[in-house]
Amino acid sequence: MARCIMSPLDITVEELESLMDTAMDIMGNPDKYAHACEGKILATLFYEPSTRTRLSFEAAMLKLGGKTLGFHSADSSSATKGETVADTIRVMSQFADICAMRHPKEGAALVAAEKSGIPVINAGDGGHQHPTQTLTDLMTIKALKGNFENLTVGMCGDLKFGRTVHSLIKALVRYANVKFIFISPKELMIPSYIRDDLLIQNNIAFREVTKLEDVLPSLDILYMTRVQRERFFNEEDYVRLKDFYILDKKKMDLASQHMLVLHPLPRVNEISSEIDGDPRAVYFEQVRYGMYIRMALILKLLNVNV
Repeated sequence: MARCIMSPLDITVEELESLMDTAMDIMGNPDKYAHACEGKILATLFYEPSTRTRLSFEAAMLKLGGKTLGFHSADSSSATKGETVADTIRVMSQFADICAMRHPKEGAALVAAEKSGIPVINAGDGGHQHPTQTLTDLMTIKALKGNFENLTVGMCGDLKFGRTVHSLIKALVRYANVKFIFISPKELMIPSYIRDDLLIQNNIAFREVTKLEDVLPSLDILYMTRVQRERFFNEEDYVRLKDFYILDKKKMDLASQHMLVLHPLPRVNEISSEIDGDPRAVYFEQVRYGMYIRMALILKLLNVNV
């Protein structure tokens, strides 16, 4: 059975180190990898809109010399005719060598993985998991900080529905002495399965606060998130909370000169464009690291050695 990646925890700490080493080598020696996946096809099955993730996967495969096919919304797939995810992946297994899937329903990627004849990478399922965004985040931190140990990580914004936040927390708790500060309005606090079952259960240090300014000086990493309109049942709640946190120059002046600002993107207005030129604002570099770590993951799942 083909190996599939549903969660960041499907990748061991040792494998993660190896993936990041490969990604760094690709960055330094792109020509060495330019034909590594010649003759291979990546299927991108995106049942909900995405720009960065889908194009990052496609760019990764193209830069490895492979090809891509797929669809970018459920409306442009046979899902409109009632075809199941299980049947779609069975069909795609006849065309492609590897698949990246995004779906609004939690667990959809797992259904695909169980029926697939090719490796499936979960590119986001509902509010659940988004493993390659986590790989992107980890790659960015490792490249710019050098390690994961002894960091104080602030996570700000939508911590209730933010799948990128949940996945990153699960990945970081595997490293020594990582402390978390969760910054959110009470309506968007981290869910109990993260707080109780993961952090408290494993004696991981964390604090929950509502004011960003109070904790900025103590952070090594600030992970900003947008308040996601698509996760709200109620437009009134979304409007009330969407501008709760806006990171601007005045707030950045409170932070350490060594703090990094990450964001999974897209941003709406939670990060002011006036800080885009600040060397601590690394969210666009983060996108570039994401492509390279996806290239490394594709190579690993296809068992391609360069």
